[in-house]
Amino acid sequence: MPGTLTSPPLTAADRCDRCGAGARVRAVLPTGGELLFCGHHANEHADRLREMNATIVSEAEPAI
Repeated sequence: MPGTLTSPPLTAADRCDRCGAGARVRAVLPTGGELLFCGHHANEHADRLREMNATIVSEAEPAI
């Protein structure tokens, strides 16, 4: 059975690649790269990421 590649869950140390806020969304690109976004920037770039066939994974808010 072939293995699957998974990304680790986002943590408080993960930051948005656009503004440095806490990352809430991971976009895995078809080329193998990944981008991390806060909710605001994930929404702003969602259409383009879908056009690129990126896999978009939204993380739940961390428990306080």
